[in-house]
Amino acid sequence: MTTVDSYNPADPDDLVVSAPAVGAAGVEDAIGRARAAQREWWALGAAGRSAALGRAANALEAAGEELVALTVREVGKPLAEARGEVARTVAIWRYYAQAPFAAAGDVHEPAAGPGLLLTRRRPYGVAGLVTPWNFPLAIPTWKAAPALAVGNTVVLKPAPEATACALRLAELAGLPDGVLTVVPGGGEEGAALVAGADIVSFTGSTAVGRQVVATAAGRGIPVQAEMGGLNSALVLPDADFAQAAAHLAAAIAGYAGQKCTATSRVIAVGDAYRPLTEALTKALAQLPAAEPSSASTACGPVINRQALERLLTAIDSAKAAGATVLTGGVRADRPGWYLEPTLLADVPAEHPLANEEFFGPVAVLLPAADLDEAIALANGTRHTLATSVHSRSLDTALAAADRLDAGMIRVNAPSSGVDFHLPFGGAKAASYGAREQGSTATDFYTASRTVSLLPAGENR
Repeated sequence: MTTVDSYNPADPDDLVVSAPAVGAAGVEDAIGRARAAQREWWALGAAGRSAALGRAANALEAAGEELVALTVREVGKPLAEARGEVARTVAIWRYYAQAPFAAAGDVHEPAAGPGLLLTRRRPYGVAGLVTPWNFPLAIPTWKAAPALAVGNTVVLKPAPEATACALRLAELAGLPDGVLTVVPGGGEEGAALVAGADIVSFTGSTAVGRQVVATAAGRGIPVQAEMGGLNSALVLPDADFAQAAAHLAAAIAGYAGQKCTATSRVIAVGDAYRPLTEALTKALAQLPAAEPSSASTACGPVINRQALERLLTAIDSAKAAGATVLTGGVRADRPGWYLEPTLLADVPAEHPLANEEFFGPVAVLLPAADLDEAIALANGTRHTLATSVHSRSLDTALAAADRLDAGMIRVNAPSSGVDFHLPFGGAKAASYGAREQGSTATDFYTASRTVSLLPAGENR
């Protein structure tokens, strides 16, 4: 039997979990059980579903330290960030525990005569969720909790590297059999889930995301796909350079840059280039790659050997093409898959590091003569998820926000970081379909139906 083996990226000899891959047949069986369970789950009503999600939040909170330790161990997330993710996970379950009581439609007057016109939102049935490893608790939660709140059941296919976290999340949630099912596996299981679910939500790579969208669209089912971002930070000459450097360093090196909202391109406008270069180089050097279990660590390991080798190869290629390494650029001298936070200048515009998401603690520094050029650089990518703008001028920040293509724009803050009660998503090829999180998520997981109620005996 094929197994899914998940290893500790800080200690590659540490096998966290070995779980049987369920195969396509196992996914089909899980969908069948979820479809049968959905009828009873929906029949619980708003109060029943709300109570169940509230109990899940309480159970996860009670197991908080266990989940923190598991997150640090399985995906190498630094301790402080792991604690933040667990707290956010609990908060998301509590937030969506109130969603069953939200209005599920509207009442309208008919165009003429007596009667009522209603719109009502109803669940699709089985939600198929395909999730990544970098937020092994929060992303499955912000997909599953709204889907469950409005009456769907869920089949979750986590990334192999986050299998233990997903299994424990579902176990602690304690929902009725078939309501939240985890199917360990890889590409075969993901494809089977997309081929069989009634609605699909995906977060992962662009290449796989496009396949998911094509399959779901071909079946005529709703689909959303978050496919990462090549995120820029614009730093204006009037910025507080020390503050901006601290924000940028956190967005580049935090969790080894393994966030879809991480900063990978720093655009220094005009006279900002020299002081920003100095401040940011210094700030990154103060965030060395270190053991994730330490409370002081910001940059832990990257997820596996393949990720580390891809990053080192890209850095070497950029250097060969004329780039200058301002800081980092080397593997840390310790066991595990560690790369020192890296900042490069003079990277050719056509080089992959300037055009592709590499998902690591690496950023390129780009000069721009003025704000117009900076905005053109920031918008000159197909993956505009998040952009940050750093300036003391509110007028400048608002003008930039109006012209940037990104789905999320943060002023005087790191590009990384989201508010789970607000819509999350990018522009252009970064995202497809409806936004995630907030009340937008419950709309995605429900279909609108129009009901006409007319008096008996009336001809319409």
